Amino acid sequence: MSSITKTSYPQEFVNFLNASHSPYHAVHSIKSHLKENGFQELSEREQWNGKLNRKGKYYVTRNNSSIIAFVIGNKWKPGNPLAIVGAHTDSPTLRIKPISKRTTEKYIQIGVECYGGGIWHSWFDSDLSIAGRVMVNEKKSAKIVSKLLDLNKPLLKIPTLAIHLDRTVNEKFVFNKETNLLPIAGLSETNNKSAKEESSDDVFQSIKPIIERHNEELLDLIAKELELNSVEEIEDFELILYDNKASCLGGLKEEFVFSGRLDNLTSCFTGMHALTEVADMDIENEEGIRLFGSFDHEEIGSSSAQGADSNFLPNIMERLCGLKADSTDVDSPLVKPLLLESSAKSFFLSSDVAHAVHPNYANKHESNHKPLVGSGPVLKINANQRYMTNSPGITLIKKMADTAKVPLQLFVAANDSPCGSTIGPILASKTGIRTLDLGNPILSMHSIRETGGSADLEYQIKLFGEFFKSYSSLESKIVV
Repeated sequence: MSSITKTSYPQEFVNFLNASHSPYHAVHSIKSHLKENGFQELSEREQWNGKLNRKGKYYVTRNNSSIIAFVIGNKWKPGNPLAIVGAHTDSPTLRIKPISKRTTEKYIQIGVECYGGGIWHSWFDSDLSIAGRVMVNEKKSAKIVSKLLDLNKPLLKIPTLAIHLDRTVNEKFVFNKETNLLPIAGLSETNNKSAKEESSDDVFQSIKPIIERHNEELLDLIAKELELNSVEEIEDFELILYDNKASCLGGLKEEFVFSGRLDNLTSCFTGMHALTEVADMDIENEEGIRLFGSFDHEEIGSSSAQGADSNFLPNIMERLCGLKADSTDVDSPLVKPLLLESSAKSFFLSSDVAHAVHPNYANKHESNHKPLVGSGPVLKINANQRYMTNSPGITLIKKMADTAKVPLQLFVAANDSPCGSTIGPILASKTGIRTLDLGNPILSMHSIRETGGSADLEYQIKLFGEFFKSYSSLESKIVV
């Protein structure tokens, strides 16, 4: 059972957000929570023979930006169902380019690349910091290792142009994403050393050394934060920008969560809490597997080695469907048919945030489908299969919501409005697993600062918990 009380979910979520400024940090936060609740780490690089036990709790990561955790029921056998909740760890952001070193009009600037479909004008005039992972050459161990980095202080700014220099700015804020979205990081000084003098010309290097590709002041900050002897120990990095203003509770009664990355750390938080809180509940009689997965790269289509469109989840399911009654691996040609049988019996809750009705733009919503922040999870429906929700799925989730006393809302996009999509259709088509799309409602989706509901966190955790506990006993009773 999780150590926190239900009433502290909103503040715990704020803490989670403030510790998870990149997908790598989000996975680290999830891992820490799982470890605290007795989950053991597995590696895809190793065989799992003899390592999996019924009633066991496990997790595995890929690229340190995607994670799958699962609990094996005491009565699990290959061919039985899996109850799966899925989310994603990434959010629209600005990422530092491989060659980011720039100076314009004596301002030090950082070259950045747009990741995902962000509302980029919301990034102007925000205090920006940097987080991600750095590949470090550890000379003592003779290994190159990945280290988390979060500078967590205001370093960068993308300033807007003063209204006196552009009187039309309020009519329509138009800018070039390549030239006008460059953050400033400081003022340049005369440096007697050239990049060539600082690097050795005697050693062949296939790519320019890191000190030639990035501003020295930035590299010095990274080296200091990671307690490195010199910047030469930095081999490479994947760093993103984020709003340095801390996530917080807001509203007259703290009914809101104000933060970046609510899309989709909301579902990462609720999914992991639901799994750990019910992990040991009635596990003796559990015939299925309770599984939570969160994948990287959803915002750019999921087509990567660690995205939902990869073999990550199918591979884990295949390993689980090779588990015999004595906890050893099945060495039999029947493993594949058993995997297909389990897939046909399983169910996937694809959880991503939903569009709450905006009080200033209510006409953007279909008149009968206006989800409200704080009023419970939203079932997302689309006739063109951008979402996977259908009537059998609604029937199933309604039974669970009735038991857990969780209100549900319905969302259909207006016919004259575009509709987003999720990892639901991707995994449904890839695995054949029945799928339903849902998520907590938020405002300002894809802005640098989004708004969600405090009460919705407990609603979703309760719903996912009931799904994990009851799905294997319910699935055979809803006939399609």
